[in-house]
Amino acid sequence: MKDSAYKQAGVDIEAGDALVSKIAPLAARTARPGVMAGLGGFGALFDLKKEGFTDPVLVSSTDGVGTKLKIAIDAGLHDTVGIDLVAMSVNDLIVNGGKPLFFLDYFATGRLDVGVAARVIAGIAEGCAQAECALVGGETAEMPGMYQDGDYDLAGFAVGAVERARMLDGSRVNAGDVILGVASSGVHSNGYSLVRHVVVKSGLTYEDQAPFAPGKKLGEALMAPTKIYVRSVQKAMNVSDADNGPAVHAIAHITGSGLPGNAARTIPDNMALQIDCGAWELPPVFKWLRDAGDLAPSDLAETFNCGIGLVVVVSPDKANDVKKALSDAGETVFEIGVVVTKTGADQVILQNCDQAWSK
Repeated sequence: MKDSAYKQAGVDIEAGDALVSKIAPLAARTARPGVMAGLGGFGALFDLKKEGFTDPVLVSSTDGVGTKLKIAIDAGLHDTVGIDLVAMSVNDLIVNGGKPLFFLDYFATGRLDVGVAARVIAGIAEGCAQAECALVGGETAEMPGMYQDGDYDLAGFAVGAVERARMLDGSRVNAGDVILGVASSGVHSNGYSLVRHVVVKSGLTYEDQAPFAPGKKLGEALMAPTKIYVRSVQKAMNVSDADNGPAVHAIAHITGSGLPGNAARTIPDNMALQIDCGAWELPPVFKWLRDAGDLAPSDLAETFNCGIGLVVVVSPDKANDVKKALSDAGETVFEIGVVVTKTGADQVILQNCDQAWSK
């Protein structure tokens, strides 16, 4: 049978249909009460009433995975990059106190490899399961001539909701509030252009043993998926302050621009975060990046999460309760500083970094 003109032009509709058949059961396991229709429609419907909201405010976020995708492609490790995609959006969404409800993905490639795409989307479904949000749809775009052979790109879109009275907008942050740092699972999904530069400089390949992770190849270790904090934050949000509002006053997701670029994004302009870099140990992957890349502590701080995936600002009276809630949810938590009244230009004051991160 003669191939269609579209297939001869490089677009295989049958491959796309085969991918949809593989995706359907993956999406089905992420279903939640508010989902009103499965995959296949032109749009996804969601019923907020079925989720129990009374005065909801919608929260949305979109993100990608950045050049971490190049390591996934070059090392042939496609199974967890979908988790990264979900994590980058839902971790931003919870900063406002929101609960993720549903997620959509965009997968673009030059020529659709059903096996690779299915592995990526299986990771997206796993990320949605971890985030307790439904994978309600997406788009698979086959665009010959736009991408090199074997390359693909990803984008993700998350929508959630929060009761108006429980929104986190930074207005309840006060001097004396305690700053908790929730441990990251590694580099997460930011700074990989510098990571890839350091790999080249080190002379290692992704098949070599990782100097910082015994028993793992370098590619595998660098592809450790981004931690998803949704369940942990929901438990922490259940701890009430003296005024019956959340004891959590603000959250920052530490992504690109590291601690100084992200930690202050959800606090008032007249407040500053005073953070002691010696309050936690720099994880091995960052020590390796520092040594192999000849990076200064300031380079680490301004590029990577340096071991802290979330900064959580809490009422001093309830700091131990919030810390326990996060710990009980499986997180490693450090008390890393205190909120102070801003007196200078900086909203994030990093102390002892040169000493703590040079060891």
